[in-house]
Amino acid sequence: MNNKIVIKRMLKYIAPFKGYVALSLISAVMSVAATLAAPVCIGKAIDYIIGPGNVAFDTVAVFMMLIGATIVVGGIFQWTLSIATNQLAFLAVNEMRKELFAHISRLPLSYIDSHAHGDIITRMGNDIEQISNGILQGFSQLLSGVFTIVGTLGIMFAIQWQVALVVVVITPLSLFVATFIAKHSNSMFRKQSDTQGKLGGYSEEMLEGQRIVAAFGYEEEAQKRFEEIDAELYRYGVKSQFYSSLSNPCTRFVNNLVYAAVGIVGAVIAVIYGTMSPGTLSTFLIYANQYTKPFNEITGVITELQTALACARRVFVVLDEPEESSDADLPELGECLGTVRFDDVCFGYSPDKPLLQHIDLHAEKGKKIAIVGPTGCGKTTMINLLMRYYDVDSGEIRVSGAPVKSVTRNSLRRQFGMVLQDTWLFEGTVRDNIAYGKRDATDDEVIAAAKAAHAHGFISKLADGYDTVIAENGGNLSQGQRQLLCIARIMLTHPPMLILDEATSNIDTRTEMKIQEAFARIMQGRTSFIIAHRLSTIRDADLILVMRDGNIVEQGSHEDLLARNGFYAELYLSQFKKA
Repeated sequence: MNNKIVIKRMLKYIAPFKGYVALSLISAVMSVAATLAAPVCIGKAIDYIIGPGNVAFDTVAVFMMLIGATIVVGGIFQWTLSIATNQLAFLAVNEMRKELFAHISRLPLSYIDSHAHGDIITRMGNDIEQISNGILQGFSQLLSGVFTIVGTLGIMFAIQWQVALVVVVITPLSLFVATFIAKHSNSMFRKQSDTQGKLGGYSEEMLEGQRIVAAFGYEEEAQKRFEEIDAELYRYGVKSQFYSSLSNPCTRFVNNLVYAAVGIVGAVIAVIYGTMSPGTLSTFLIYANQYTKPFNEITGVITELQTALACARRVFVVLDEPEESSDADLPELGECLGTVRFDDVCFGYSPDKPLLQHIDLHAEKGKKIAIVGPTGCGKTTMINLLMRYYDVDSGEIRVSGAPVKSVTRNSLRRQFGMVLQDTWLFEGTVRDNIAYGKRDATDDEVIAAAKAAHAHGFISKLADGYDTVIAENGGNLSQGQRQLLCIARIMLTHPPMLILDEATSNIDTRTEMKIQEAFARIMQGRTSFIIAHRLSTIRDADLILVMRDGNIVEQGSHEDLLARNGFYAELYLSQFKKA
């Protein structure tokens, strides 16, 4: 994705705000026009200062007032230009940020699983902020700069084309310098932005796992790895800043050449030919300075623009990721019959590494299906396929008789209440977190769900009860308390089917027994899928699926599987070996 494509795509976010674009253009033109009018007034005033005792004070005073007026008018339009470009930048990046967030929410889970979360957050935060700065700098300085260059050239050619020609001849040297610097700095800014994303991802990873880092004494290694990435960022940052820092002194050198050439050629013409008055020469020198000044500003803003382009490229890379296939034209899943069927299902997270192989399963309404097996055998993967977080490679999954691919994802997922081993709570009150799946729930319903999950006791002891604000991801609660709130969330929604993935793994044994009783009540008449490592908790399951290496190697009731003395019996007895 080259710069031309990136700029073209960025303009699409600016296009809806044509009013601010027009105001920016008008303000830039008027500001430049006022600025360019001042040198003419200065030159005329100088010509009326003939010598000591022979000064036309009345005429000079008029020109002084005109100069003051141009300064005031220029300042006003410079202010409106700043307001317009600020609004334009904020509105444009606001649309970009909203589109990026909405797009990420529609990306398949495979993308989220395979990319560092910190890097994604960096693209949404820091990268878009850099784009905003680039738009601000670009519109405010590029517009004024371009109009100033064109305006000064036009006026200089109108006054004395020979001197103006000197300016035009030297100008390509300034453009060559700016192009050379921009070309070499672009790649460095791109690498700098990528490394910033890498650093953000690593930092987020270490902060999330701070307890594990401390538990294993990994602080020094983590610090060493951080310093390696930071050194890489420093290396690219220094190089990018080095190239961009060359722009100002180099262009100033060229600009001084222009100024000196104008002064020398103008003086020669004035002395030899007498066609330029001292005031006109002064006007030319001021215009030469005004003509070269935008080159300094434009090259000075190259740093912001290059950073903005590099960041925009990173944002567009995410926006170009294919979303989940649209299901807008599909019907919703009708009446939930509570039946689930897997027919010859095969799946792998990567094409060259198949995981589930030829899975067949039929779950009848109201049955309790337990899925057991060693770590990595595919238990959670079956749930991911059932919820359609991933799509099968081959075969078919049916829920209530309908293929899952033939109905909308939302209507499918509404049929399931899911409690995972990894809890998730958002920053908000306890009440809001419990009512996450049923926003119109009454206080009585929330409290009843909390009591059913045996969470009412500890909630009542919190500082503000159900109005207690939970920190990010439940940081001010214990792991077990967070799990109880997640269970209460499911108790409130009363879904037709349940998925419990190690739902009581972080709860003490006594509370777990009470939760199991609550689950037993809520499971009555509902099809339930239970993933468990403690096999003692699923002995009353109607059907136990025993998985190994992506295959269902055994299935049946607890007693039947023990009687077969196969892999399940081996797993079960290993947990009671001492007994």
